[in-house]
Amino acid sequence: MPDLPIDDVLPNLTAALRERTEAVLQAPTGAGKTTRVPLALLGEPWLGDDRLLMLEPRRLAARSAAQYMARQLGEDAGETVGYRVRMDTRVSAQTRIEVVTEGVLTRMLQDDPALEGVGAVLFDEFHERNLQADLGLALALQAREVFRPDLRVLVMSATLDTGPIAGLVDDAPLIQSEGRSYPVEVHYADQPISPGDRLAPPVAAMVQEVLRDTEGDVLVFLPGAGEIRRTESRLEGDVPGDVTLHPLFGNLPPGEQDAAIAPSPDGERKVVLATDIAETSLTIEGVRVVVDSGLRRAPRFDATTGMTRLETVRVSQASADQRTGRAGRVAPGTCYRLWTKRTQHHLDPHTAPEIENADLAPLALELAKWGTPDPSALRWLDPPPDDTYEQAQALLQRLGAVDRDGTITDHGREMAELGLHPRLAHMLLNAQALGHGAVACDLAALLSERDIFKGQGEAPDVDLRLRLEALHRLRRGERPTPNHARSYVVPYGAVGHVRKVADHWRAKLGVDREAEGNVEVAGLLTAFAYPDRLAQRREGQSGRFRLRTGRAATLPRPQLLSDADYLVAAHVDARRQENRIFLAAPLSEDEIVDYFGDQIETEMRVAWDAERERVRARRREQLGALTLTEGPVEAPDPTAVAEALVEGIREAGLGLLPWTDHARQLQHRIQFLHHHLGDDWPDAHDEALLDTLEDWLLPHLYGLKRADDLQQLNLPQILRDPLSYDQRDRLEEWAPTHVTVPSGFDRAIDYSDPEAPVLAVRLQELFGRTETPRIADGRVPLTLHLLSPAQRPVQITQDLEGFWRGTYHEVRKDMRGRYPKHYWPEDPIDAPATHTTKARMDADA
Repeated sequence: MPDLPIDDVLPNLTAALRERTEAVLQAPTGAGKTTRVPLALLGEPWLGDDRLLMLEPRRLAARSAAQYMARQLGEDAGETVGYRVRMDTRVSAQTRIEVVTEGVLTRMLQDDPALEGVGAVLFDEFHERNLQADLGLALALQAREVFRPDLRVLVMSATLDTGPIAGLVDDAPLIQSEGRSYPVEVHYADQPISPGDRLAPPVAAMVQEVLRDTEGDVLVFLPGAGEIRRTESRLEGDVPGDVTLHPLFGNLPPGEQDAAIAPSPDGERKVVLATDIAETSLTIEGVRVVVDSGLRRAPRFDATTGMTRLETVRVSQASADQRTGRAGRVAPGTCYRLWTKRTQHHLDPHTAPEIENADLAPLALELAKWGTPDPSALRWLDPPPDDTYEQAQALLQRLGAVDRDGTITDHGREMAELGLHPRLAHMLLNAQALGHGAVACDLAALLSERDIFKGQGEAPDVDLRLRLEALHRLRRGERPTPNHARSYVVPYGAVGHVRKVADHWRAKLGVDREAEGNVEVAGLLTAFAYPDRLAQRREGQSGRFRLRTGRAATLPRPQLLSDADYLVAAHVDARRQENRIFLAAPLSEDEIVDYFGDQIETEMRVAWDAERERVRARRREQLGALTLTEGPVEAPDPTAVAEALVEGIREAGLGLLPWTDHARQLQHRIQFLHHHLGDDWPDAHDEALLDTLEDWLLPHLYGLKRADDLQQLNLPQILRDPLSYDQRDRLEEWAPTHVTVPSGFDRAIDYSDPEAPVLAVRLQELFGRTETPRIADGRVPLTLHLLSPAQRPVQITQDLEGFWRGTYHEVRKDMRGRYPKHYWPEDPIDAPATHTTKARMDADA
């Protein structure tokens, strides 16, 4: 179906929807159609008495859109148009349009997959591609396929590449609005701001410049609340008296958010310092100027560490265009981009989907509850990455939310009902069972929102107990910042917001709103949420810890928890080689044993101590990389000791064994037969012996522990044991230790070279013999080292007769001159063999 102008389509939208049950509405920047389309649909016959659900990615946007549509009807939110967001609902029996956040839609689908009473679901601002939107669309499409073929699904976006999404929903028709925006003049900076630069000075300077040179309200885009507060502080007192400053970010109280987007009174201007919350969905009336830092905060989940960190990154081209369009909603405007034109060309075209970089534990729990733990069973614009999803399922198994097959457990269902991150839901349920529900609700609020502590020149103390005490002081009507605090302050707005969130969970769990509880259980409760972030202080090192995963972690400065034996790190920055801990609480070894004992592994470590040259047996209790206890074992398993001794010998070498000349010769004789006769004979080479220690040596090591103990081994007997009785006989016959030479003496054979065994003998002892001695049943001739009277080889040969008939005469001539007292006959073949001198021969004769 071709793209159509929306003004031509709206009168016949009913017919289009009947023909095709999904539609994608593409509304470019400034079109303002996100409210007009739902209102136009109200009277359509196909909707009947059903409601239309309109999804917004943020709570502020959902409330603002509902209130705006209600005003168009002359009503208040909660009548024909209402909204549902976390901790705030305005709906009634007459509500026909509900503006909800995507998380609310997921809850509704989980409770009623058929979405009874809902005629259409409209996904607004889908180009933001947050995780909940992708999940909501995947579930809605399957719900329509299985339960509600009549359910209408519309996807709206100002910048989305519509082709893939249209294909995902069965080649749905595209409805295009050209919009009614005003031109915006774009200016670029000479030098770009980098993500690591300090933003407040250049942004504040630009704001002061545009206040002098332009008209209308100013919208400033900054990456986070910290940059907003610093820029606000820099501008206070330096702007004209008719200018008011308004921060705008997600954790602000609703009243402050409403003030930021409300029209300025006549004769006044305002500067709104906002995160990307103001990029889409919201219309801030009166804005004529946009100052864009070009940066945003993006979560990055590392599946290898299980940690999410926020990174400051550049915006995409699509986001930059959205921000620019904010200046052209009501009149021609101007946008000042704090980056260069060259940088603009290198920006990514679109913002990466959150599903590619997010912690997928919440999604995995929702899919388990949906009954589809395998995400490939659903339709996704971008499927969840395999490694991150597997890590999420592993976490859910550790929390007891799913079984090994990914099927949700009863505990997992309870967790999913809470609508919290699985970690915090698991903590709440465990804490409630232990009677610590009040502290757990406060912790859940603290850990799910921004830190309520603001550093004073240095990072605030990481101890979560201090933050719990700040909440308790606020409940008692006291100052949330104690008089003794030096490194931090607690802004009333931040702690008030967290208290509101905590009170929401207290109400949901039936916990007394005024109960304080014992802050000393903070470590145990936090450990329920983050069992993988238990940490142990490194021995003798203050402020440095080892996490259960084995990674190093450190506190930013000396503080309360620097010398804690154990703590649990709730917020860790994983960008450094040593992770930096931002939020933590202490816990005791007893708490670890009592509540995580089923995960503690007892290791009986029996190992070779190379320094002491002995086997040491130690018992160690491990929780991941953490060693809880360690000590000697009085009566270790004899087999384990023998095996450790084997490893010690393998590590140190065969030199630890008692090698006598007899043992070494026996080794070489066996190796000689293996070399010439094959694998029927054991391989007795050093490397082979080391490789097979378990086969031939291990049975003889029982009862031994030290290197010195090895000296009692009968090594020749041990080497002979693997031979059969027949082989033992053949060994003596085919690889004899000695050969009897013509002189009548037995001379030893050297088998160190299995290829050519050597018989070293004085030349005179072989007179009268022509045949070279052979072994291995006649297969192998000995290599004769014929020695001078000084025991030095004068000839090496395997052809004795050839030597007598040839080279001997040259040797005789030389030897007679050197050793005249010795017998050097002209004919050695007929001469008698001797081992003595001529004088002795004559005397014997």
